[in-house]
Amino acid sequence: MSGVVVAIELANPRAERVRRVHRLARRVGRERAGRFVAEGPQAVREAIRAHASSGDVVHELFVTAAAAQRYVDEVTLARAGGLTVVGVTDEVMEALAGTVHPQGLLAVCGTIDQPLADVLAGRPRLVAVLAHVRDPGNAGTVVRAADAAGAGGVVLTDASVDVHNPKCVRSTAGSLFHLPVCQGADAAETVEALRAAGLTVLAADGTGDHDLDDLADDAAADAQALLTRPTAWLFGNEAWGLAEQTRALADAVVRVPLHGRAESLNLAMAATVCLYASARAQRRTTPHEASALRYDTDASARTRYSRSMPSGSTASTGGA
Repeated sequence: MSGVVVAIELANPRAERVRRVHRLARRVGRERAGRFVAEGPQAVREAIRAHASSGDVVHELFVTAAAAQRYVDEVTLARAGGLTVVGVTDEVMEALAGTVHPQGLLAVCGTIDQPLADVLAGRPRLVAVLAHVRDPGNAGTVVRAADAAGAGGVVLTDASVDVHNPKCVRSTAGSLFHLPVCQGADAAETVEALRAAGLTVLAADGTGDHDLDDLADDAAADAQALLTRPTAWLFGNEAWGLAEQTRALADAVVRVPLHGRAESLNLAMAATVCLYASARAQRRTTPHEASALRYDTDASARTRYSRSMPSGSTASTGGA
């Protein structure tokens, strides 16, 4: 496919418009503006698709001349959705983006976090809860894993990283635009609301009383087993895991077994194993409802992944 032509409209890296976008690299700037940055073709493509459904996701879209030739589909999709594509120089893109080597395509989006009540309104059967998770790469990867496993939402409690952090957004690989996210929630109030919505609350912790492999075996034999129920998983901080008071809120505490010599798995790896264990158990017991494990918030959330996880090993969520 031949490239598309985008006229250069912004050439001064010190222009106020550029400074305004650059301020979104910091949390205080994002909170004041109600905006965040999605950078790179994958994140921008999913933002554009979400915008096509709701019309209020992407507020500005910037592209270099070289990127317009490279990412023809994204630019064409944006224009088809009524978005104005602003051509910028390489110097301006470097000032706009937070990456060392920007990919030449950047969208300014409206913040996407929702109240917890809105996340639960669609009666999700699988939810990931991040309690005091500080690393943006880990948080973003859990959002991506939750999306891939078919979860209906992600909740980040207070003192967790901002899901709009540029590194977190990149780590979601576009999944941030696929499922509802709530952040800043109190852990105890979140668990109370989840339980009231009919979800069983499981905490992932390396010292848990329940072995995830055993729970998976139970689910294969019993349609009423623990993993087959609508479930919210609690995942703790990368360094110290779940605080004792948060751990105590759960209905059960589950460990991911370590069959090899690894000391632990990191938060994102452990969360992926746990979420897929629940997703598989729920799909096994209600195969006709497999596509309804999560609810769609917009037309962009139409791709579902149902690849089975390889059999295997172990995990720790900074404690699990």
